[in-house]
Amino acid sequence: PVAAQVVANLNAKYSLDKPAWQQYLIYMGNVLHGDLGPSYTYQDRSVTQIILQGLPNTASLGALAALLAILVGVPLGVIAASRQNTAVDYTALAFGTVFASVPSFVLGFLLIIVFALDLHMVPTSGWGKPAQYVLPVLTLGLNQAALLTRITRASVLDVSRMDFMRTARAKGLREELLIRRHLLKNAMIPVVTVMGPILAFLLVGSLIVETIFSVPGIGRLLVQGIGQRDYSLIMGTTLLYAFVIAALNLVVDVLYAFIDPRITYR
Repeated sequence: PVAAQVVANLNAKYSLDKPAWQQYLIYMGNVLHGDLGPSYTYQDRSVTQIILQGLPNTASLGALAALLAILVGVPLGVIAASRQNTAVDYTALAFGTVFASVPSFVLGFLLIIVFALDLHMVPTSGWGKPAQYVLPVLTLGLNQAALLTRITRASVLDVSRMDFMRTARAKGLREELLIRRHLLKNAMIPVVTVMGPILAFLLVGSLIVETIFSVPGIGRLLVQGIGQRDYSLIMGTTLLYAFVIAALNLVVDVLYAFIDPRITYR
């Protein structure tokens, strides 16, 4: 058992000997100054230092996965809608259904089995080398690419049936010009709507992916903090997640004014 004096010293060091309301005020005051408190697991290191060390890895993983989702999902949805009820459309729908239904941890293990264990094309873990980016980015990005494919396809089909599209076609406007100037701009509004939640998912969803592929990011730190009961680390990473999610949703709301002229902010 730990000596009573040692426990008292630790409580005083971490302000645990004070009432709950004082602990809350002290913690929030420190947070406003960028101090998320000391880590209970990593000696002589603050939670802020630990998070700043893992943040670039999580940010790069999320950015690459988002880029993959956008570059695959949006064009595939547009192509599927423009070739409705064809083999291309059915293939895109199958892609959207399958990859949107498979959880990221299941997809991650399947990719490891196929591309790492069977084909020996890429490593199963680590971070920093280009080959080590492949499996985590695919695991995180394909799920959201499938979701974007379905949303983009549905949005393009809805817009293509609107009256102004029929009028433009009746005037003889070329289909390529019609899609580029009129259809895509209006069809992207629902896509932008879901980009906030998608980017938030790519950040929070990296928690599982980083654990599977041993990526030294914030998600893995949170899992380790939970396992080791490092409450300061848990609260610090949770606050960061909440701040980033709120900021992403705010950015998406502001983008509405540029995409949809009917929306104005005063």
